[in-house]
Amino acid sequence: MRFLNEPTTDLTYSDLFLVPSRSDVTSRLDVDLAADDGTGSAIPLVAANMTAVTGKRMAETMARRGGLGVLPQDVPLNVIRDVTAWIKGRHSVLETPVTLAPTDTVIDALHLMGKRPHGAVVVVDSTGAVAGVVRAADCEGQDRFASLGSVIRHQPLVLDAATLNGGLPDGGSAADAAQALRRAFEAMDAAGTDYAPVQQDGVLAGVLTRKGALRSTIYRPSLDDDGKLKVAAAVGINGDVAGRAAELLAAGVNVLVLDTAHGHQQKMFDALAAVKGLNPGVPVVAGNVVTGDATRELIEAGADIVKVGVGPGAMCTTRMMTAVGRPQFSAVLECSAAAREAGGRVWADGGVRYPRDVALALAAGASQVMIGSWFAGTHESPGDLQLDASGRQYKESFGMASARAVQNRNQREGAFEKDRKALFEEGISTSRMYVDAARPGVEDLLDMITAGLRSSMSYAGAADLAAFRERAVAGIQSAAGYEEGRPVPQSW
Repeated sequence: MRFLNEPTTDLTYSDLFLVPSRSDVTSRLDVDLAADDGTGSAIPLVAANMTAVTGKRMAETMARRGGLGVLPQDVPLNVIRDVTAWIKGRHSVLETPVTLAPTDTVIDALHLMGKRPHGAVVVVDSTGAVAGVVRAADCEGQDRFASLGSVIRHQPLVLDAATLNGGLPDGGSAADAAQALRRAFEAMDAAGTDYAPVQQDGVLAGVLTRKGALRSTIYRPSLDDDGKLKVAAAVGINGDVAGRAAELLAAGVNVLVLDTAHGHQQKMFDALAAVKGLNPGVPVVAGNVVTGDATRELIEAGADIVKVGVGPGAMCTTRMMTAVGRPQFSAVLECSAAAREAGGRVWADGGVRYPRDVALALAAGASQVMIGSWFAGTHESPGDLQLDASGRQYKESFGMASARAVQNRNQREGAFEKDRKALFEEGISTSRMYVDAARPGVEDLLDMITAGLRSSMSYAGAADLAAFRERAVAGIQSAAGYEEGRPVPQSW
């Protein structure tokens, strides 16, 4: 990256703009978004290891679309094992449906519909075959304890995986898969539906949506050597770090993230030594830091990737409480340069609120961008959907150093120790992350972010992220310049 006007102070994303360059990129779909950090991610986006952001549904969906989800460090090991096995068992193309039996009730269906953006429940019989579909509209005006069998909707289309000629079942060429997905899309279009269960050998195997079929022709899933969806997990730097890391590796985790608010400390170096002593065979991420020196030291200590960012997150109060941190763009720019010199990479963690911010982080040298609160307000995040006084849907989010998170993390300790640690909070304990009615699922946000990124790269004449880092030209702007670029929803 080069600058039109050299910065004289540290900068964050809204301080900058990118200018177009001569480009030979003829289509945004020709742009390769794959990360070069050894994770194998096909898109450079990571769902943060926050309790309110990443659970099994988020990690599954991120991997299916080529990204990565990091399970939080607070999750018990037995749960991590079960969740990892569940994610590994999901289909790389077919989406996981919400399923109930005909004897289940309307209220059961209404409680579960919010777990997926499909807005539907597949009703299956005792053999696992599709009996029909129930949508929210079918439940309106119905007794909440009525059986689903009494409100079930005849499904106009049930796809058979075997008839899709190697596209949806694992195997077959990319061309076969694209043709199979096109046929599935056309079948849904002809049937006037945007949602179709898929059966294999007479048993429900998953579901496809019209958008899902389109997405699977654009995104490439993030798969391990066994063809299973990838998942990452976080490890703290206290306690038996090597023991927990070994358990995570045995469970099949594909990336380990050593995580603490202050990554440039002795405990982190001890934790890195313990984990690298296991010969993990997977990328090891360590953080968080904001300086080139810290980045170099962590890479020299064994980190493959360094997580950059102190205080830019929406749930974080660190900068207001302590004055510690650094404007995120400058932190990423310096740390990524230091990392590449040392043979490593960085993830830009926090502070992104628009697709432009993701583009700037990657242009500054990050291999991937970690997103937290932005993804919290989606169907795939772990929280329950709630309604405010005006009827808008939202989910609760909270910072991972907040009193709420600390209390959860220390639940096995005595009341005195828990209450004493709760005095040292640096984060918001409750915040409403509203679900965007136009983009209620994380896949909708991935579409928006990657569309903006692809377009940004094509403006720079970059066919991949390495060329984007090399060719990007940035300028520094005033607050008025930033405001000029914002769309205006109504006349002035």
